[in-house]
Amino acid sequence: MMNANKYSPGYFPVEKSEYRWVKKDHPEHAPIWCSVDLRDGNQALIVPMSLEEKLEFFNMLVKIGFKEIEVGFPAASETEYEFLRTLIEQDLIPDDVTIQVLTQCREHIIRKTFDAIQGAPRAVVHFYNSTSKAQREQVFKKSKEEIKEIALEGARLVKQLSQEYEGNFLFEYSPESFTGTEPDYALDVCNAVIDIMEPTVERPMIINLPVTVEMSLPHVYANQIEYCSDHLHRRDAVILSTHPHNDRGTGVADTELALLAGAQRVECCLFGNGERTGNVDAITLALNLYVLGVDPKLDFSNMPEIVEIYERTTRMHVHERQPYAGSLVFAAFSGSHQDAIAKGMKCKEDDPQGRWTVPYLPIDPHDLSRTYDADVIRVNSQSGKGGIGYILEHRYGYDLPAKMREHFGYTVKSVSDHRHAELKPEEILEVFKTTYLNKTGPILEMKEAHFIQSKTLKAIVTVLVDGVEHEWYGVGNGRLNAVNNAIKAGLNLDYSLETYTDQSLGKSSDALAQSYIGLLWPDGSRSWGAGSDPDILYSAILALTSAINNRNQA
Repeated sequence: MMNANKYSPGYFPVEKSEYRWVKKDHPEHAPIWCSVDLRDGNQALIVPMSLEEKLEFFNMLVKIGFKEIEVGFPAASETEYEFLRTLIEQDLIPDDVTIQVLTQCREHIIRKTFDAIQGAPRAVVHFYNSTSKAQREQVFKKSKEEIKEIALEGARLVKQLSQEYEGNFLFEYSPESFTGTEPDYALDVCNAVIDIMEPTVERPMIINLPVTVEMSLPHVYANQIEYCSDHLHRRDAVILSTHPHNDRGTGVADTELALLAGAQRVECCLFGNGERTGNVDAITLALNLYVLGVDPKLDFSNMPEIVEIYERTTRMHVHERQPYAGSLVFAAFSGSHQDAIAKGMKCKEDDPQGRWTVPYLPIDPHDLSRTYDADVIRVNSQSGKGGIGYILEHRYGYDLPAKMREHFGYTVKSVSDHRHAELKPEEILEVFKTTYLNKTGPILEMKEAHFIQSKTLKAIVTVLVDGVEHEWYGVGNGRLNAVNNAIKAGLNLDYSLETYTDQSLGKSSDALAQSYIGLLWPDGSRSWGAGSDPDILYSAILALTSAINNRNQA
């Protein structure tokens, strides 16, 4: 049995919360984005990226639009160090991009970090030490004042070395395990660091309050952020940052509420990669803003390419249900979902403002280089006529009458059910052709039709029945009606031609005519047929004979 009694909250809520952030609906603008894929994300990989892979990933992050990129922990390994030197010495950092490096507040690590970033055109030196109650008591066995002094010694050395080394350096401090630290104590440490670093409005520093381990509901973290934001020294010279992990699965919520509470910057990874349960997902955060009408300032329009590079270089898998990026996140197998989506698509086409309000799809898949027929409407035994008809119409141009679309939907579902498999669009087309189109049996095959116009319109049709050729005659008030009467008399059949529609498959002068016919039989059943031919009349005749040949399927 699981025993919940051994757990108790390890966080420290703010006792007097203002809760101003609760009154806000969403951020009004994008935060400052800092990708930590190449440090936190890379150190979380079973096989860390090679130099070449890190360079490719760096270039992808630049293309997406990240202006701050944490490129490593240069004291951690030679690959990390070499990558940083390669970026600087080969002038691979764009003018509008700032790199960031991480270092513990330990002298030899700080010095090696400055060796690695010497000559950087613009670099953030991110120094940190853990301040949580658990780590103070269990790991370091030091008092609050002793832990604070570690931060201050680190700050003094970072400031000193920034003046001794060549380069353009900015600063960031993190009280690691902030969520397990008493807010007033974390604030005291941060303010002491700020007083040493002396940031200005022109050259601000970053104070990062990380969710190193998620311990609470997101609103508790938002209150902590709001409290610190209200009481930080030199607040106009401080950029308040957040770095949430996802231990409780609420990293996105933590970040979104933190932004409402005063955070201005987010450290994040693509697809939520990172140590343990991962960092907050940059893609989900950015596109959540996008679907609210806020420009995230990051470009995820080529999502398939981003997924491909990510999976190849990290050897990680983007889950099929990963928000916005997973292969199945837009997929609707349910018939009711497909029907609503298909109708929503139609309404969108008729909206002069082009607003996106399609049911079940919070974002237009086209914005992410995904397609409707391949990614949205997916067909299996749970699918409905709306989605199946949508694929047939929008990919192949066949616009079936409503009742025929319903019949075709059940036919496709039956095929999928018997195969125990999803049907691809080309397989759906094949089912349509096999079931309805230009059928030559088992009852009859149309060979030709001629017409004589006198006082009445007379049709002369030549057909094959069981391999024997017949010539039948019929009169009617139109050519199709005359052919229909000839066939009914020749086969001694009783039915009504209930539905007839036609269309052009294409817009060129040599486009095929497409016809659909539904027959109502005396027992109340219906059969359907489709015909395709350059001549519209003959396409209708082929649709008629196809519907008769489908009598036993009615």
